[in-house]
Amino acid sequence: MIPENYTALIVSQDEPKKFTRTIAQRAISDLPEGDLLVKVHYSSLNFKDALSATGNPGVTHKFPHTPGIDAAGEVVQCDSGAFAVGDKVIVTSYDLGMNTAGGFGEYIRVPSNWALQLPKGLTLRESMSYGTAGLTAALSISRLEQGGVKPGDGDVLVIGATGGVGSIAVSILSKAGYRVVAATGKPDQAQFLTNLGAAEIISRDELLKGADRPMMKERWAGVVDVAGGTPLAAAIKSTRYGGVVTCCGLVASPELNLNVFPFILRGISLIGIDSAECPMNYRTQTWARIASDWKLDNLENTVNEVTLEGLEEKFAAILKGQLSGRTVVNLAR
Repeated sequence: MIPENYTALIVSQDEPKKFTRTIAQRAISDLPEGDLLVKVHYSSLNFKDALSATGNPGVTHKFPHTPGIDAAGEVVQCDSGAFAVGDKVIVTSYDLGMNTAGGFGEYIRVPSNWALQLPKGLTLRESMSYGTAGLTAALSISRLEQGGVKPGDGDVLVIGATGGVGSIAVSILSKAGYRVVAATGKPDQAQFLTNLGAAEIISRDELLKGADRPMMKERWAGVVDVAGGTPLAAAIKSTRYGGVVTCCGLVASPELNLNVFPFILRGISLIGIDSAECPMNYRTQTWARIASDWKLDNLENTVNEVTLEGLEEKFAAILKGQLSGRTVVNLAR
């Protein structure tokens, strides 16, 4: 039976630059159009969610709004026939949680082509322990593989290694047999990164040393970068001949001040990673790997679980770069 109302985190715009967040009831009828209604059991916290929750116009411009770019739950209604009632599904990215009511509510209504069946080998909670961050990390590693980077080729660098994408990338790469070097601006998190499987930890200063030069000493067989800006430029300049660099973020800067030398003298490949509009067939294949050969035994050690009520302090922390690992949001009732 579909209820008339559901509980959600609601972000309201009180003044042009003033936003407030409350947990309140919303009507199911207020959900956007779509042929798939899902009862959300778990969501997860991403940097983009915090931006939406604080009114960043580059993410969300329609209020009141419920953030949450990730959701995992059970199908309540599907008009397209793509899913049966009771099917367990994952919905991540597309417009979910941006200007479409997202996973920080007990129900979502979306187009059925935004959802995929929960792969065998994962629970709903486990899927949100990965979420968009885990999907992005796995997509990055898949592109390293496709570019020919193999265990034994040399060190693979992960920039921003304590964050959601970075921490899962470190873990998957280590599980897959790569020697992982984790770059971080948080020296107090060295043990955390070692526990994930990092063979070596370097500081941001060490990564950037010599970055003002056109080229740097060759070191990396591959790179997973979440920062952009100067850290990405330094990584490209120090990647070995024929190496592959993936880029999926811009927390340092959206700008990339770089010359063409690494590309034309060392044959470096720079590959952008997009999980928001990733084609469903590739998305499904990647989730299948997450649920099987890339499934992490140590992931639970990096996960912090909260309810909707616990999100407020997490928004501020993630925007300040103070969170490590993943935060799962429990909506199961």
